[in-house]
Amino acid sequence: MLQKNKINAFIELGKFLSQFREGKNEKIDQVRFNDLYFDRFISLIELSQSHNGWFTPEQVYFSINSWAEALTEENLNKWIAPYDFSKTEVKTVGLILAGNIPLVGFHDFLSVLVSGHKVLVKTSSNDQHLLPFLANYLIEVQQEFKNYIEFTEGKLENFDAVIATGSNNTARYFEYYFKDKPNIIRKSRNSVAVLNGNETKEDLTNLGEDIFRYFGLGCRNVSKLFVPKEYDFKNFFEAIFVYQDIIKYEKYANNYDYNKAVFLMSLFQLLDNGFITIKQDTSYASPISSVFYEFYDDIKEVESRLQNDADSIQCIVSRGLIQNSIPFGQTQKPKLWDYADNIDTLDFLLHL
Repeated sequence: MLQKNKINAFIELGKFLSQFREGKNEKIDQVRFNDLYFDRFISLIELSQSHNGWFTPEQVYFSINSWAEALTEENLNKWIAPYDFSKTEVKTVGLILAGNIPLVGFHDFLSVLVSGHKVLVKTSSNDQHLLPFLANYLIEVQQEFKNYIEFTEGKLENFDAVIATGSNNTARYFEYYFKDKPNIIRKSRNSVAVLNGNETKEDLTNLGEDIFRYFGLGCRNVSKLFVPKEYDFKNFFEAIFVYQDIIKYEKYANNYDYNKAVFLMSLFQLLDNGFITIKQDTSYASPISSVFYEFYDDIKEVESRLQNDADSIQCIVSRGLIQNSIPFGQTQKPKLWDYADNIDTLDFLLHL
């Protein structure tokens, strides 16, 4: 299958996805196969929350829009430019996907197909519908993909390599079970923000996006803040107040009430604004509706610690305080070349 044909198919998929925005779905005549897929995709988006209570229309549309922006000719060609696909020997790559946020496994799916391999997908029970739908659209655009894409509900069998995502506990199982196959095993990670008190209100509001998008369920969501001694959280709370409506969502509110009660019964001191609790804690992983924080004296000590704990960190957000950190509000908008866990997926696939 020609590389050009694969890229063109994903460009067409990007055009298809670009039609869908919350409250403003707009059918574009030039988009291929709209007669077969446009209305069905709207229905699937509307049904997503019945399949997974966390997949509200707002969150699903955000994921769709992010992929529409990523799957352009310019982005795809920039992404694949450094790689040599000429020597790929076709293998079958098994994917075991997470289901914490909509289409969380799409990048692995895309990478396997672009690299020239066949993909065998085991979706999470929490996200079983969106990716198969998009796969069917791809096959409609490029019929050869029919021989490259397979989904399975049972045991993963007859594969040459595997990319599996799960918790730290399931990762131990994956590492044992797939020890004889080339693999990428992804464990739990968290994202952090490093503040110095000089952030603007816009910075802190954007940080709220990093915290609250997907209800905080993703590894790219900020769950921990590093702040200087005597940091005043007043500006932070004022800046994130625009996200107050999140408490109106029942599943989030239930987590807020429960986790707040657990903290209070344990006599922990909390900062609370009615829809998020802030707790001083050395851990990186905070529960839903809560963010941990830790004071620091020297920014260099924070940078050293984050380097030592790199295997636990997905993203670092700051206003240029930490090397290779990303701007506020950008954690859930990775580029195609921003690889999960800093593992170059395409390089792995091209060396099978």
